[in-house]
Amino acid sequence: MSVVDISMEDLPVPIMVNILSRLPVKTIIHCKCVCKKWLNIVLDSYFAHLHLSRSPAGFMIYRNSEEEMTGGFETGILKWVEVEDELDHHRLHHDPVMSLDLNLAPIFQESQIHPVGSVDGLLCLWQLGKGKDNTYICNPITREYMILPRQQYYIERDSTSVYCFGVSSLTREYKVIRIFQKLIPPDFISTFQVILSQSEAEVYTLGTGQWRSLGHVPYWISTCSGPYLNGHAHWTLVGNDFPEKICAFDFDKETFELFPSPPYEAIEESFGGTLGVLKGCLCRCDTYDSNMTVWVMKEYGIKNSWHKELVIKYIIKPDFDMLGLEPNFLIEGFKDGTFLMANNESNLIVYCPRRKTVVDREVFGGYFNGLPYRPSFHRLHNFKNERVHVF
Repeated sequence: MSVVDISMEDLPVPIMVNILSRLPVKTIIHCKCVCKKWLNIVLDSYFAHLHLSRSPAGFMIYRNSEEEMTGGFETGILKWVEVEDELDHHRLHHDPVMSLDLNLAPIFQESQIHPVGSVDGLLCLWQLGKGKDNTYICNPITREYMILPRQQYYIERDSTSVYCFGVSSLTREYKVIRIFQKLIPPDFISTFQVILSQSEAEVYTLGTGQWRSLGHVPYWISTCSGPYLNGHAHWTLVGNDFPEKICAFDFDKETFELFPSPPYEAIEESFGGTLGVLKGCLCRCDTYDSNMTVWVMKEYGIKNSWHKELVIKYIIKPDFDMLGLEPNFLIEGFKDGTFLMANNESNLIVYCPRRKTVVDREVFGGYFNGLPYRPSFHRLHNFKNERVHVF
């Protein structure tokens, strides 16, 4: 009886696609170099969608450079962190080889970078610097990036911008929403109140090559970015002029509206309130009086479904009083109930409610931004009318 040798090359393409899509990201990158057939498979959009459906959860860290931390202009590094999450344990893993130093592209040099959104493995980056106010879309896995055309409103003194990066639920079009906010500085002789004098929104649909004006926005938003969930962007509002403390942007209708927020009495005295996504649910993290409270909206859009998930009190570990004194950003929730969060963009904190322990994971040091991230092989070349560059 003769033995027939069968190699991967002999397998039908659908089976090869199925096998390759289940491999670790780093291994898939190596497979692209094996032969032209495997390269073409990985570059195909069907493979990208299949792999994304199986892509492991994780988060992306933007590690600020030492100069950037002190107000200078030296770009930092993007670091992808994999999360291994089981009921009996969880582990964070970062492979330095998978880091992306933005300084490799001259256009990013001498500027500050703010990650303001992540969808399907694509990152939206906001660049500020000497005369710079630009928006980029980047895929750290394929190492591609593209710069969006200049928007109508440009950052100047006493102004800021608000972002969210999302995708339309109906058309599957990727969009960037940007709100320009012009502030009137306080008159310290008569009042200490800062006044919002202008708030204008623009939206960019990837592949169109141009920003579109959406007109005036009747809200003052407190943060430079907000989480994307269920086809909507979400931001925290400033002031007491509205019955809700959250506003949402519908990526399908391209409209703004107030969104149900946690009980008002629970947040009226808080400071540093931040929004995030926890296990597929919108959440809000409030800090006040050395305590940190996490609210979770169990049913999307239903006000009565806001649930107080946990309260971390200063008494748990006094040397971590920064949890109750500075803004906290939830990054991930593990199966055993443990929470991973960034504290004031300088500490990576792990809190276990069951054991009531707070641990500082000193893995990055200095200042950083972190946001949920699922790696993908989506190619920016698939968007028409865009100039794509490679690091």
